[in-house]
Amino acid sequence: MTRFTTLRSTACVFALLTAGTAQADVTAADVWADWQENLAMYGEEGISIGDEVMDGDTLTVSDIVVTADDDVSKVTANMGDLVFTEMGDGTVSVTVPETFPIVIENTDGAVITMTVQQSGAKLIVSGDAEALTYTASADKYGVVVDQITDGDTTVKADIRLTANDVSGVYSSAGTEMRELTYDVKAASMDVLVDVTPPETAGEYVTLSGKIDSLSAQAEMTLPWSEDLESPEDMFVEDFAIDGGYSFGQSNFIFDVNAEGEQTSGTVSIANGSLKGKMDNTAMHYDSLSQGIAMTANGDGLPFPIEFGLAEYGIGLDMPLSKSDAPADFGLRVNLTGLTVNDMIWMLMDPNSELPHDPLTLLFDLSGKASLFVDLLDPEQTEAMAEDAAPGELNAVTLNTMKLSAAGAEVNGVGAFTFDNTDTTTFDGFPRPEGDVTMNIKGANALIDKLVTMGLLPEEQAMMGRMMMGMFARTVGDDELTSKIEINKEGHVIANGQRIQ
Repeated sequence: MTRFTTLRSTACVFALLTAGTAQADVTAADVWADWQENLAMYGEEGISIGDEVMDGDTLTVSDIVVTADDDVSKVTANMGDLVFTEMGDGTVSVTVPETFPIVIENTDGAVITMTVQQSGAKLIVSGDAEALTYTASADKYGVVVDQITDGDTTVKADIRLTANDVSGVYSSAGTEMRELTYDVKAASMDVLVDVTPPETAGEYVTLSGKIDSLSAQAEMTLPWSEDLESPEDMFVEDFAIDGGYSFGQSNFIFDVNAEGEQTSGTVSIANGSLKGKMDNTAMHYDSLSQGIAMTANGDGLPFPIEFGLAEYGIGLDMPLSKSDAPADFGLRVNLTGLTVNDMIWMLMDPNSELPHDPLTLLFDLSGKASLFVDLLDPEQTEAMAEDAAPGELNAVTLNTMKLSAAGAEVNGVGAFTFDNTDTTTFDGFPRPEGDVTMNIKGANALIDKLVTMGLLPEEQAMMGRMMMGMFARTVGDDELTSKIEINKEGHVIANGQRIQ
């Protein structure tokens, strides 16, 4: 519940504090009405207003307090006064206080008090009453954590997130279903975390850094009705989101002293991005970070540690609802160019027997599956028997599989379809039909070196070579290939020879 409340609250707050241009006229009353519609999701008790005064072309709404409360936490934002000024050209300027407090309380007694701060902020609203566009900019926009308490204990903390040179456009249209879009950029973001736990003297956590070239974009369809009894109602009522973010060079330094051990180091990332899309039928997700490097040194480490990654990414495609035709799914893993410093290599390979090549793991799997239920509908999922499968597998394709390390490399591709009417040939599993081809380079040389190093007993090495001889054939110097097929009769064939 909390995650979805936060999602909707974030969209609403962004609507209130940010972001366009259009040609029709809009009035101060139109803009305030749009804010009220956004705030209506908190219910009648979720917002309190001191007074509304219209003086000429200026509408002042005073003493605004917004509260979001659920079974886990309560968030209260005392926004103070908002001023809506008609500019005479069909647009409205909105003035928001330069600072206002937010208090977060949870049921365990922890309380976080923070302050939203902005400077040089401008917010202009254009369009018409049915479709408003907010254009925002600010020299600085950030959040400062003022105090953290846990019962009678106060945690000494200085936590600051500050975005610099911010600009953005946000648009809002629709009535029962809100069509929201935003495009926000910041030249950089400064990060500072300095926390001193009260329990043990001398302990601390510090982190400081900077992220360059941030941007975020999204298109959303959100139900704004006040009677959503549970988070999944959002998806049943055609909730949808398609967006993502990106960032440039990011550099951090950290220093932690915990349980008598001090550790410090650095983290840097050249760039990164995330793209996501979700509605009540499917979910898609892709992330990628490049140029990752980390160093660490401290009392609990035997020596300085360094590692790097050329690329790290995760991707996921997943159907969420039943359909007449099989739906797409997929999983992607990208771990390219993992390196560690020589001191780490010396622990595993003190005599430098192995090539210290970067490790790479690439995995790309796609397929088709049929769902019997809508996974976001709790009534359907609960109605299923506990031992019943929510769907069936129709096809799988191994687009890429690559693992390279220590001078050896394995590559694989293949595809299978599945006959769900035949679960006897493979003892309860749908009968597959298709093939997979694996290519292995440098395996024998790696085995020899592992035996020399004492990491692999000779008898296990011999068994491994025998298995490769049974299921693979030589195609080059220390290069093997293996093709495993399953035909429509359910026969398993390795390199042309039936083995089952």
